[in-house]
Parts: sequence; C-alpha cells; structure tokens
Amino acid sequence: MSRIILRIMINALSIGIAVKVIDGIAFTGEWWKMIIIGAVFGIVNAFIKPIVTFFAIPLIIFTLGLFTIFINTLMLIITVQLSEPLNLGLSINGFLPALKGAIIISVVSILLSWISGVNKIKIYKN
Repeated sequence: MSRIILRIMINALSIGIAVKVIDGIAFTGEWWKMIIIGAVFGIVNAFIKPIVTFFAIPLIIFTLGLFTIFINTLMLIITVQLSEPLNLGLSINGFLPALKGAIIISVVSILLSWISGVNKIKIYKN
C-alpha cells in the first residue's frame, strides 16, 4: 500500500514541476487536488496506456521507441480530460505544452522513482 501512495506522490510532484516549468500548463487548485490528479494519472497509466501501447507497437518499433513520447502525451491529455469534470484545476493549452509536459513528467518521475527506490525488485532467497 505504501508503494502505491509513494507512486501517487511521485506522479503529483512530477506534474507539479511540469506546471511550474512549462508555459501552457496551469494548475489553479489546492495542493490536495494535485494528489488526486496524481492518482488519476496513475490510473490512466495503469489501465489505458498498456492498451494504447499494444496497438502502437508497429509505430514504436518503426520510430525506435520515440513514439512512446506521444503515448505519454496522450496519457497526460486524457488525465486532464478526466480531471476537468472533477474541478481539479489542471489545464493544458494545446498539444505542444502537453508534449513538453509529458517529457518533463517522464524525466522527473524516472529520477524520483530511482531516488526513492519505488521500482526496486525484492529477491527472496530460501
């Protein structure tokens, strides 16, 4: 359970950094709403991203993996679309800010996951 909470916090912090760095991405809510956005982003990445990635395998292979950036952009746009009815305060003005934001979120998320050890695999020996 603590791993899920840590993952949500990493998502929220990554999105928060993208909001601060990228013009065209705005957040106008309270701090706890960013945590909910982090949870929505995690759910989108857990359930929708694998399906999109599966169908995009030929494009991913053809572009030598670069198409995954566009998949991450799409996941960010879907997160914004899902959070709008909840009045969470996240908005993106266009595709280019979403693309830049997806890159920032990916890099920050990888770094924070590495620092926190959230993706470490435990090996148990008998």
